[in-house]
Amino acid sequence: MERIVGIDLGTTNSVVSILEGGQPQVIANVEGTRTTPSVVGFTREKELLVGQLARRQLVLNPRNTFANLKRFLGRNWDELDNSSMFVPYTIRANDQGNIRVVCPATEREYAPEELIANILRKLVDDAAVYIGASIEAAVITVPAYFNDAQRQATRNAGRLAGLEVKRILNEPTAAALAYGFNKNVSKNVLVFDLGGGTFDVSLLRVTNGIFSVKATCGDTQLGGNDFDRRIVNWLSNDFEKKYGIDLRRDRQAMQRLMEAAEKAKQELSGVQNTPISLPFIATGPNGPLHIETTLERHTFERFCPDLLDKLRFPVQQALLDANLSSEDIDDVILVGGSTRLPMVQELVRTLIPLEPCQSVNPDEVVAMGAAIQAGIMTGELRDLMLNDITPLSLGLETIGGVMKVLLPRNTPIPVRKSDIFSTSQANQSSVEIHVLQGERQMAVDNKSLGRFRLSGIPPAPRGVPQVQVAFDIDANGLLHVSATDRTTGREQSVSIQGGSNLTESEIKTLLLEAEEKAAEDKIKKMNINRYNRALTLLTQGERRLRDAAIELGPMKGRQQQRALESCLYSLEDLLDKGFEKQVPEELDLMLKQLKEALFDLNQTITIEREVEFTPMKGIRNTLNSIKDELITEDEWDSWDRKRYRTGESYNEGLRKVERLPEEFRPTDTFDQPKRKSNRGSYNQDYTPWDEEDFQR
Repeated sequence: MERIVGIDLGTTNSVVSILEGGQPQVIANVEGTRTTPSVVGFTREKELLVGQLARRQLVLNPRNTFANLKRFLGRNWDELDNSSMFVPYTIRANDQGNIRVVCPATEREYAPEELIANILRKLVDDAAVYIGASIEAAVITVPAYFNDAQRQATRNAGRLAGLEVKRILNEPTAAALAYGFNKNVSKNVLVFDLGGGTFDVSLLRVTNGIFSVKATCGDTQLGGNDFDRRIVNWLSNDFEKKYGIDLRRDRQAMQRLMEAAEKAKQELSGVQNTPISLPFIATGPNGPLHIETTLERHTFERFCPDLLDKLRFPVQQALLDANLSSEDIDDVILVGGSTRLPMVQELVRTLIPLEPCQSVNPDEVVAMGAAIQAGIMTGELRDLMLNDITPLSLGLETIGGVMKVLLPRNTPIPVRKSDIFSTSQANQSSVEIHVLQGERQMAVDNKSLGRFRLSGIPPAPRGVPQVQVAFDIDANGLLHVSATDRTTGREQSVSIQGGSNLTESEIKTLLLEAEEKAAEDKIKKMNINRYNRALTLLTQGERRLRDAAIELGPMKGRQQQRALESCLYSLEDLLDKGFEKQVPEELDLMLKQLKEALFDLNQTITIEREVEFTPMKGIRNTLNSIKDELITEDEWDSWDRKRYRTGESYNEGLRKVERLPEEFRPTDTFDQPKRKSNRGSYNQDYTPWDEEDFQR
């Protein structure tokens, strides 16, 4: 059965999960943590880093390390606001107005999808290591308020990662799936999802395994990073007042400020105040300058009233769209790390008079829901059904630049809707279909998803030709638009991809490059493993040679020792050339010879041990070991001399025994010991010459 993983692709962190034994399991990455930072970077040697390794170089290499990429996904340059451009690396617009991320290390510009694909690839690779099999399909979650362009860009990122994206799933819906899994409940559930860069609110009806989304609302440009920036602005403004230096102009200083702000925000979720220490943040006329301050929770909350107001409106709008009041809500699910902020939780309590559900992990619940959806698609889970909706209205531009809505927001999907349009001029032979998404009345104020033209319309007066335009939205929330001339039957259709920063040809080119690089990376990894294996074997061989010299001596196994020594010298000379100059075939041959030499030497040592070992020698060695454990060498020699070499000590011993009280005297005494002769045998005859000879 095909294994499909669930991926929560977050702005700050990402999580991968899989269904095992009918239960969703979050998979730890190779570093041992259950969340992977959504960070991609390149070293100055052009080596790709993803996750925690990339995050470690954020301060030291800010221009080549890229975080918060999700905010640029599926967006054009003119859609960005000032807060989105608040990053330490360089972004720019290309000739088509698409966003490009500049990387000085590789001397390249990347579309956000390219870089995000590396995050997806790492998550899938770590999951493949966990289950011991390759993974080629995934369910990827996106914010519920992502428009069609952003969803298509997410799918393209999955394609670039070599994945078949089975489903694009809304994050709040995924959280509700995990919440209601294996629960026979009937509840109205509000999901409050505040992540690092996006905010969503969804209202669902959960009824015995059926999950029906009633309404959704949100802001794709609001998240925990905006709270971090308030702390950054406070620190930088205070520093500028004191020293006249604007830290915002220094990339490294800004990155340090952002990391300190994020840490302070997290700590203020549990304590009333937290210290912020940033030594050597800048250099002034009189030397290095530092930041040493303390941030109080109430001070932090004073920075953010407008952000809380932005969180308030989507909740109220979702309740209005679903025709529900706050009293109708049975449970509240908090999703995303930023929901741990006390002021956010207090806001939720004022909007919904309930204590939020604490039974789910805000960081992992979305990925678990994605894994459950994957189980539904593979048939492993059969008693669950998900009914989702489209978050934004879809329509066409008509005469006068007005948007005609075909699919209102919160329409259940999948869905197909069509309408009849006509020409605006007499004898018009073609019409342009301009597809829009948004809630504004005028076309110019909404998101343009794409344009296409239907040609070959027969000449006719204005308003006579009939053009049927149909909108199809699949279960992923992706849009397909078709236009048909009802007179001729001529049809033109398009899958909307206008929001992607990459054309189809660019995607195919990048896929080919990825395949080529994958082969190169595989070869490079094999060479690195071979080199490391050689270093390990060299160390083992040197240690074994030293042990053999002690155990065998210089005469035994001389040939095998010399053979091993020769192999070690040759391998050491080869490794001294460095990794880049290694010839794989030559190194493989050397490793083979070294293994054979080690085997021969080990065999020689084993044979020598078998020859030397006899039963009596084993007994003698055991007794000697016992003696060494109980009596030291000096004590044994002293007792031996007194006991066996002089009669004086024997007589002295008898006198000592006689002086003892009778109850402590031994019941038996030994006879005086026989004397050792110079021949080493016991002899009753004793002469001073014999003793002198023995002692000598």
